Amino acid sequence: MARIRLRSVVLDCPDPVALAGFYGQLLDGRVVTTDPAWSEVHLDEVGIKLAFQRVDAYRPPQWPAGTPQQLHWDLTVDELVQSSARAVELGASVLGEPVQEDNCTFVVHADPAGHPFCLCVSDD
Repeated sequence: MARIRLRSVVLDCPDPVALAGFYGQLLDGRVVTTDPAWSEVHLDEVGIKLAFQRVDAYRPPQWPAGTPQQLHWDLTVDELVQSSARAVELGASVLGEPVQEDNCTFVVHADPAGHPFCLCVSDD
């Protein structure tokens, strides 16, 4: 049977170069920005590529209600307060207070283009 593998995850945005720069710094990835309409972040350690494509009529999702999110990231961190501060320093905004769930605490953020993502720390 033919094998199917994940090649990349692609996000629409108004400025692919800027958003790739944000995620490249946040996730310590290798940024490739040779085309202003398409940029990539290669996470070589885990073999995943994030890609960002320009959409001129892009409308960011509204958290928690409004323009619906199409997806969001859950990113594991070792330390929540410092990781959140780092994300904000890079251009993210905090969208809510920390939320406690079974075995995890997370804080919802938005990247510079408005895509939501959660920084999650294990309570183990």
